[in-house]
Amino acid sequence: MAKYLLLKHYRGAPAPVNDVPMDQWTPEEISAHMQYMHDFAARLEETGEFVDGQALAPEGTFVRYDGEGRPPVTDGPFAETKDLIAGWMVIDVDSYERAIELAGELSAAPGAGGKPIHEWLEVRPFLTAPPTITE
Repeated sequence: MAKYLLLKHYRGAPAPVNDVPMDQWTPEEISAHMQYMHDFAARLEETGEFVDGQALAPEGTFVRYDGEGRPPVTDGPFAETKDLIAGWMVIDVDSYERAIELAGELSAAPGAGGKPIHEWLEVRPFLTAPPTITE
């Protein structure tokens, strides 16, 4: 089995087919979307393929070390993950092909008007070992 991260983006990927931002959805549309996500995860729990998943709040801060004795630097002139990443799901599947299949299915979550979003999801494998350093 191999673990994959399925990243849901607010933006930063090609526009989905049903490109209406969630803050413009009705409460019923949001509920339907969240139920789809819950049902999807529950089905994967039954097959042993679900590891974890979370929706992320839009708040967040980029932080970096700025030198000994100096306070950390926050934010900057760049796109921030709080603007890009809406949530994630970790799956543990038998193959890359299965990860792609599940990401395609997750992309069909309903959005505005109850129609599938067809959102782009980023599929990233977990490293199974530290990278090899060659000299």
